[in-house]
Amino acid sequence: MRKKLKNIGVFLALLAFASCKNQQKKDYSEAEITEASEKLNQYFEEQFEIEVQESPMMQTQLGRKTNYGKWDNFSHLRYADELKKARKRKEYLENIDPNSLNKETSLSYELYKRQVNNEIEDYDYRFYDYPVNQMFGYHSSLPAFLINNHRIDSVADATAYISRLKGFKKAFEQVIGGIKIREQNGIIPPRFVFEKVLDDCRNIIKGKPFEKSENASTLLADFKGKVDKLEIGEAQKVKLIREAELVLVDYVQPAYLSLIEILESQQKRANSDDGAWKFPKGDKFYSLTLKRTTTTDMTAEEIHEYGLNEVTRIQGEMGKIMEEVNFKGSLQDFFDFMRKDEQFYYENTPEAKKRYLADAKSIIDRMRGRLDDLFLTKPKAKIKVKAVEAFREGSAGKAFYEQPAPDGSRPGIFYVNLYDMKAMPTYQLEALAYHEGIPGHHMQIAIAQELKGIPQFRKFGGYGAYVEGWGLYSEYLPKEIGFYEDPYSDFGRLAMELWRACRLVVDTGIHHKKWSREEGIEFYKKNTPNAESDCVKMVERHIVMPGQATAYKIGMKKILDLREKSKAALGENFDIKEFHDAVLLDGALPLDVLESKIDHWIEEKK
Repeated sequence: MRKKLKNIGVFLALLAFASCKNQQKKDYSEAEITEASEKLNQYFEEQFEIEVQESPMMQTQLGRKTNYGKWDNFSHLRYADELKKARKRKEYLENIDPNSLNKETSLSYELYKRQVNNEIEDYDYRFYDYPVNQMFGYHSSLPAFLINNHRIDSVADATAYISRLKGFKKAFEQVIGGIKIREQNGIIPPRFVFEKVLDDCRNIIKGKPFEKSENASTLLADFKGKVDKLEIGEAQKVKLIREAELVLVDYVQPAYLSLIEILESQQKRANSDDGAWKFPKGDKFYSLTLKRTTTTDMTAEEIHEYGLNEVTRIQGEMGKIMEEVNFKGSLQDFFDFMRKDEQFYYENTPEAKKRYLADAKSIIDRMRGRLDDLFLTKPKAKIKVKAVEAFREGSAGKAFYEQPAPDGSRPGIFYVNLYDMKAMPTYQLEALAYHEGIPGHHMQIAIAQELKGIPQFRKFGGYGAYVEGWGLYSEYLPKEIGFYEDPYSDFGRLAMELWRACRLVVDTGIHHKKWSREEGIEFYKKNTPNAESDCVKMVERHIVMPGQATAYKIGMKKILDLREKSKAALGENFDIKEFHDAVLLDGALPLDVLESKIDHWIEEKK
């Protein structure tokens, strides 16, 4: 009894303290709120600039030509420095009273605090990835960076390019160091990864000047093409190209040979265990990955079940398309028809590939003409449609987007992979263009970069479920204004949504339920109309990027749920254009923060 009374006394004391604390909550004047908000926003800009100054590659992506001949630091030692910075930032934020901030800065404070806390929590899993894999990695990203980001407008820019070629040697030494540490910690890619990345590595050091050949290697061709456009004397051009050739042989080739050596060595020790469950504390890592990717508390089991339900629903919608086109047979028969009928595929020729790119551009241009029906805010940045470069097309994904430079010096790029034209059916092109281009990634990312009055870290940050959820929502949105007139294109839209629903099932299947690579491939083959090569690539993507593919459907679901909630609450006062502004004009947000924002927007509209 005495113990119980003592506990009650402690409880009452805590209540009294909390009450006292609440009574002492300070009321800030408008001037104090303005001053505190300005001070914190200045801090955000200073911290963003610290990140930029430590990253020559980010400087280039932002359109700056400072440190133009350098690479970032890829050493594993940087993780400890980043943790130290994160802890220092957390300490700074803990000394700020959120009540002293205006509404916009308060949101920035919450987002930055979450970002810092995540960085600290994720430190234990800093080696839980594959720095070189078939989807991305230094072996392909550094050449792609030079090709797509390093402009040559002067002799100094050309010299900086050569300097970056020299830097491959040190960069790859750092990468190899990280690969070795990961293996010591039990992190080694599955066997299938090696053949693909080794091919990509060897492709970079093919052709002139690495071997006697009339064909220039990928990087030499890029450098030569850019230098040839300079308005300088022919002798100076020859001198620069010759210098680049020497550096390619003396620095780039040894760098790739060293990387190839460690990869070939690891290949002998690799096995076929595919899921994150094989890592030390793998289950905990995967749960955290899902939390980071979806910005929800959905468990792997919940995501798996939602995916299965969506597969059933979408296949039911496909049945209606079958009726519309008078197809006789089962859904599997229809899938087989869509895979094989020549009307849905271009030939694997340069002319057909050009036609595919032209069609993609035409779809985007047509959608751009209807944006006023759906949006108040439109991006200023331009977009370019481009085929994935030959050196990486064999292993790269089906399509992806690269953001524009904020100063307008580089457009956004919608990449399409035309390596296997049988994996690029024309009936999916319309949805693909909306997702990667307009109103999808280009629109959302370019608008975020062009926002005024928010810190830089919010303009260039990203949350997978928001970004990819918007992309998938953007595939559906054009249907509501009369697009997808061809029922086969509408089937393509459903096929792509079905693909994302299967992703929920297979990602959790591999990393939570211990499915094999083959089981994942079979699920895609059985449940989608996609080419087998598509199914293989997708499963291999799941394996090297745990959780990432769950972002799409979870994000789309949240945006659609919030739209329906807004419609129900506002009735005739609901305006789709205003809703899209509410979703887009704070940059990418965690889904729970987006929901709070839309709830507040509804109340304001009421």
